[in-house]
Amino acid sequence: MSKIHPSAIVDPKAELDSSVEVGPYSIIGPDVRIGAGTVVGPHVVIEGHTTVGKDNKFFQFCSIGAAPQDKKWKGEPTRLEIGDGNTIREFVTMNLGTTQDEGVTRLGDDNWISAYVHLAHDCQVGSHTIFSNNAQLAGHVHVGDHAILSGYCGVHQFCKIGAHAFIGMYTSLTQDVPPFVLVSGNPAGQRGINVEGLKRRGFTREQIDGIRAAYKQLYRSGLTLEESKAALLELEAQHAAASADIRAMREFLGVATRGIVR
Repeated sequence: MSKIHPSAIVDPKAELDSSVEVGPYSIIGPDVRIGAGTVVGPHVVIEGHTTVGKDNKFFQFCSIGAAPQDKKWKGEPTRLEIGDGNTIREFVTMNLGTTQDEGVTRLGDDNWISAYVHLAHDCQVGSHTIFSNNAQLAGHVHVGDHAILSGYCGVHQFCKIGAHAFIGMYTSLTQDVPPFVLVSGNPAGQRGINVEGLKRRGFTREQIDGIRAAYKQLYRSGLTLEESKAALLELEAQHAAASADIRAMREFLGVATRGIVR
């Protein structure tokens, strides 16, 4: 407990690993659990039924685990779950889930969450994502692994963003974004695939060629979404190196609920 600043308020019922650091004037509520190596900076509030994994870093003035901004919430014991190795910068807000969904808001592992980002109730964010300053998620949004959300983009409730997608700065997103696709604008429009991001993550030329072919089939062939699913299935066989990636795009079309940006 020597790593907890004397001015911090940690409820006796909270469960903190002995290696956790808590900075000046921070407040940790009774239903909070925090794993080894996590550092909570000054003036941070972590409350609600919140579970935090290992080796996370919370910068000053974060509000974590507060009640959802939803009038239907009546104090039910919903949750917030944060994984391991996340960097959570200044003034980030993350809310509990609601009983209108799974009852839990989730953030995976190794995410970079920049200043003033908001993760609303029931959002499900994967791992290795980057949220630039002021990226805002409304309730029930799903974000896949390795997605990047640029500064000041806003995402409508219930939208889904696929893995490796890229959302441009100031984008107003009201529909789903398939994996690997780059979108920007207000309203959002497709601009190609996230080539630079894929190269940085070690995707081969053959994989990228296959993903590009799938993008052209989806966006430039004039097919309906149902026709595109069948066409993408054929492409899986034609591009062996990218078959899993093309399958991910095809399967995303099956779970998209708001229509895709197109």
